[in-house]
Amino acid sequence: MIKKIAFIVLSFCSIVAFGQSVFSVNGLCIAAPTKEKVNEFVGFIETELAPGGINTLILRVDFNYAYESRPELRGDNPLSKEDVKKLVAVCKKYNINLIPQVNLLGHQSWHSGLGKLLEVYPQFDETPNVKLPEKYEWPNDDGLYCKSYCPLNPEVHEVVFDLMDEIVKVFEAKAFHAGMDEVFYLAHPDCPRCKGKSPAKLFANEVNKLERHLNETETELWIWGDRLIDGSDSGIGMWEGSMNNTAGAINLLSKSVVICDWHYEKAIPTPAYFAMKGFRVIACPWRKPKVAEEQVAMMYSFKQNSTPEMAERYLGVMHTVWSPVDSFLKEYYNPNPETDTKGSQAECLRSMIAAVKNSNK
Repeated sequence: MIKKIAFIVLSFCSIVAFGQSVFSVNGLCIAAPTKEKVNEFVGFIETELAPGGINTLILRVDFNYAYESRPELRGDNPLSKEDVKKLVAVCKKYNINLIPQVNLLGHQSWHSGLGKLLEVYPQFDETPNVKLPEKYEWPNDDGLYCKSYCPLNPEVHEVVFDLMDEIVKVFEAKAFHAGMDEVFYLAHPDCPRCKGKSPAKLFANEVNKLERHLNETETELWIWGDRLIDGSDSGIGMWEGSMNNTAGAINLLSKSVVICDWHYEKAIPTPAYFAMKGFRVIACPWRKPKVAEEQVAMMYSFKQNSTPEMAERYLGVMHTVWSPVDSFLKEYYNPNPETDTKGSQAECLRSMIAAVKNSNK
């Protein structure tokens, strides 16, 4: 209850600071900065994000933190508690809802390298027989994009919950983002625990298990939405939608989960689908300024033309950055007018911020 009251106060303060906003979420999702870039990133929050009306910041931490509960899972040169507290302090100062992300279930490898969880705990691998190639190509015979952990491994959640609990506590967070996107390996025939089971039920059970654990501390669970969209029936395909039978999970999930609905080439109106299913939803662009503007307009239209029950489920928009902080900041502070309007993460963020401000007039 205390965290929920704090969230309401935070939202009110954001409205006071930046004027009445049609959206409760004007967000940015980006990798957590390296130790060397923490101070520069704090400055970016102060001089760019806060004045721009950004009130939600998701930092993809993963193993870039010096975990005390699981020191074996620390990445190279991880953020310290002191580093994190600098980020917490500046976000508190400007009433920004700071949300840490650790990729769970999927994205436990990247092309030719294992992530820290499977590197340290290889027994958690859903597909131990699939070897990472020296030279990665897509498509490939193994259907390998990123590895997953096995959600039915009896030991995996003891580790995962330790990470979640510690990162939520150090970030003083009211919400936790678990990723859960692009899960291609699930119910794999080589997995003795998962083979033959429903991918939709496995996915939903994992999400609900994480949600129940977070609920013990009144912490919200946020996830990406692609695995909940039927990529075949919608024509959306295997990346922004699911082609491996996980889409049915949408009917099995706790309605308290917040869905981050990413579409990068068009403003596909799937937020309406999630809202109709009872979920709060956020539209997420990437690098096309026009798409960001169209997503803002779409979410505004949904809110204006919905019943009160539906309107409150359209939380807003969140820009996503998929390059390291260093390169994004260089791009942001050194704009290129000749190319930015066609495809630039920095220009996309500026366009989203401008579109939201225009909607508030």
